[in-house]
Amino acid sequence: MTILGALMGFFLLSGGMAAMPTYAQAPQMPAPSYTVTLTAYNAVPEQTDGNPLETASGSYSNPEVVAARSQDLAEEFPFGTIIEIDGTDASKKNCGYDVVAPIIGYRVIADTMNVRYTNRVDVLFSTESNYALKNGGTKNAGVILGICSGVTVRVVGHVAINHIPKTQIELAKIIKGSDSGLAVK
Repeated sequence: MTILGALMGFFLLSGGMAAMPTYAQAPQMPAPSYTVTLTAYNAVPEQTDGNPLETASGSYSNPEVVAARSQDLAEEFPFGTIIEIDGTDASKKNCGYDVVAPIIGYRVIADTMNVRYTNRVDVLFSTESNYALKNGGTKNAGVILGICSGVTVRVVGHVAINHIPKTQIELAKIIKGSDSGLAVK
């Protein structure tokens, strides 16, 4: 009986026979993804409420990392949700995703949109994110992006709303543990 007791004690203390070997990892759940319409905005009074430098969450309107979501997506994307945007399958009609993709990167949901919009994510761009046109003029990245339907948005993390990183590099470190594989090209 002492041998049986010793074996039972060994299995209980060592985690039992069901313990996974140190090289095994629990399977990762795929990141939730949603198909939305992607648009853009600038932190200017014409495109925001009365205080364009503050988001609906109370954080600073940082065009490098902030995005807004339509109010119907509040449960899927609560404030502080870090998202990855993939527009490779987006409808290319009225959509310049391929042009502005290098400056989208990861985004933190920190703002909300007017109630009239549904199933939409709005990326905040700098008013200085301009692209030269062949005819000599320039257009802001938000105008270039336009309205992109069929964009995939994946939830890849979460941050406290009062600790939103200031740069894409800081966001990548949260998601990947380093800045390798940065979402911004």
